[in-house]
Amino acid sequence: MVSCTAGKSGNTTTTVKQDGPSLPKKSAFEKTIHGKKTDLYYLKNKKGMKVAITNYGGRVVGILAPDRNGKMADVALGFGSINGYLKHYKNNNVYYFGAIIGRFANRIAGGTFKLNGKTYHLPKNDGPNSLHGGNKGFFMRIWHAEKLNDRNLLLTYDSKDGEEGYPGNLKVQVLYTLTQDNALRIEYTAVTNKETVINLTNHTYFNLHGAGSGKITNEVMMINGNKYTPIDSTEIPTGKIASVKGTPFDFTTPKKIGKNINEKNQQLKYAKGYDDNWILNKSKPYKLSLAARAYDPASGRELEVYTTQPGVQFYSGNFLDGVKGKYGKKYTYRSAFTLETQHYPDSPNHPNFPSTVLKPNHIFHSITIDKFTVHGK
Repeated sequence: MVSCTAGKSGNTTTTVKQDGPSLPKKSAFEKTIHGKKTDLYYLKNKKGMKVAITNYGGRVVGILAPDRNGKMADVALGFGSINGYLKHYKNNNVYYFGAIIGRFANRIAGGTFKLNGKTYHLPKNDGPNSLHGGNKGFFMRIWHAEKLNDRNLLLTYDSKDGEEGYPGNLKVQVLYTLTQDNALRIEYTAVTNKETVINLTNHTYFNLHGAGSGKITNEVMMINGNKYTPIDSTEIPTGKIASVKGTPFDFTTPKKIGKNINEKNQQLKYAKGYDDNWILNKSKPYKLSLAARAYDPASGRELEVYTTQPGVQFYSGNFLDGVKGKYGKKYTYRSAFTLETQHYPDSPNHPNFPSTVLKPNHIFHSITIDKFTVHGK
């Protein structure tokens, strides 16, 4: 096993009532698209935490997590129905809320890469670059779903040779597990019949005070990375590895997300805030270890992210534009963040980055854990 050595409008607020907060209705996600059925699945544990996941894009639709007083809130951005996701894609407003991202997460420069002397061409869906697997990446696909029990959901998808320009028939499996200690564990496995590149992640947007409750600039962030990969004006890594010390990108000591976000810094200007890859401190490559920790002082909710991956993309919601999500709440500028555990952006075009090549007879395997805790009175 190797780790990548390589009645239902779009903005419906229909919900299923529970004790306190609610999650979207199962019926709002039951639809047939191109002959395949979409659905919504609920995971729950003994502590009352609940997660809603749809097989459309493998998306995490909602996460109910407790605050320091035991009060639940949905801390993940998303839409209240399948039509919400479809509507915005149709209008060319692609929101990756909660989705499984592949075949290659993040950006590939110029939409091209070479493998074994052959140049592969990908859709350019982010200016001059390819982003998150192309126009119809994994976030658009209908996954086969098998709910194993109350805490485990297994999703599988077969990505065909040539899909979105990528070589090889790739079989992908993602296992979502809600643990008894309030952690959402995401385990990825993939195999290919032809040499290819792969970079998988989950794109959940978090607001620890509650989705749609305002800006996340007062939430406190720690990122366990002393270095990052600087970008150019199209958000492609330059290939350099830079120290975060003395820059706005230094989150080695916890600080508010908004503390340095508006500083005059060319890197911040390119992304209109944070949208960068941090190189994680690892005692051993692909070891499961702490990547980041986020804390909301108002609610006491804390999110700890653990991963086997070498990097994490921290994005501060710079392009959220007021779209109306679940419960009729608007998701405005910098009202959520993502912590996308992954390999570095544009890795196929940078030999000095950890390889994202997956060969036949090898297994891509990675684990990410999003653990929710609370502290303070």
